[in-house]
Amino acid sequence: MIDDIIIRYCDTFKEKNLADPIFVVGLPGIGQVGKLVAEYMIHMLAAEKIGEIHAIYFPPQAILDENGLARLPRNELYLYKAGNRHVVFLVGDFQSTSNEGHYLMADAYLDIAAELSLKRIYTLGGFGVGHLVSAPRVFGAANRGELRDEVMEAGVTFDHDEPGGGIVGAAGLLLGMGGMRGIDAICLMGETSGYVVDPMSAASVLTVLSKLIAVPVDPTQLNDRAAEMEKVVQGLLESEKSQHEEELSYIG
Repeated sequence: MIDDIIIRYCDTFKEKNLADPIFVVGLPGIGQVGKLVAEYMIHMLAAEKIGEIHAIYFPPQAILDENGLARLPRNELYLYKAGNRHVVFLVGDFQSTSNEGHYLMADAYLDIAAELSLKRIYTLGGFGVGHLVSAPRVFGAANRGELRDEVMEAGVTFDHDEPGGGIVGAAGLLLGMGGMRGIDAICLMGETSGYVVDPMSAASVLTVLSKLIAVPVDPTQLNDRAAEMEKVVQGLLESEKSQHEEELSYIG
């Protein structure tokens, strides 16, 4: 029988005494914003894979690769050395399919943070506004008031009314549960429609995160994808406008 949650470190990851380490969490969510940012950084920084996480709280399915080979869903840990600091990334296939699983998975992620002495957590996600956005803002939340000024200086918007329904999933739970365990945590949310995978929103979050953690990442490839998406968004906005004007022409 599989354990509820299994965390396995790679054999190559032997030295766990990391230097001033931080945790960057980019799991699937609204607009796939957090996942895009974290996976892009891992790719551009050539971060090293150091572990895998399997759990019964992931969907009951197998994932097929391009060759038709099957594997279980998993989340993954990557490590990058940035000068005198280590950055640990958490990315993966899924979040939990149940409320209980969300809490248990978040607790397991915090166990990893404690084991690796991670000093701060940055969770990444999308802030769905239900309409197309051509210039995404980055909204923020933190689990300590002293973190607000630092984050706002990087260009993050704090609004007591947004997000109205709170922050769902790991991006929010790691703030609340991290605070209970004495770990500083910040959430960065890119404004997005929530309808499509949104590299424009991801590019905005990447810019802010790079400032906050002092790890420069070449944004060119992500910006190129964002530019392509901007053309699509503009086309959709013009289509919506034309449709609205056409509907008004039938009134009166």
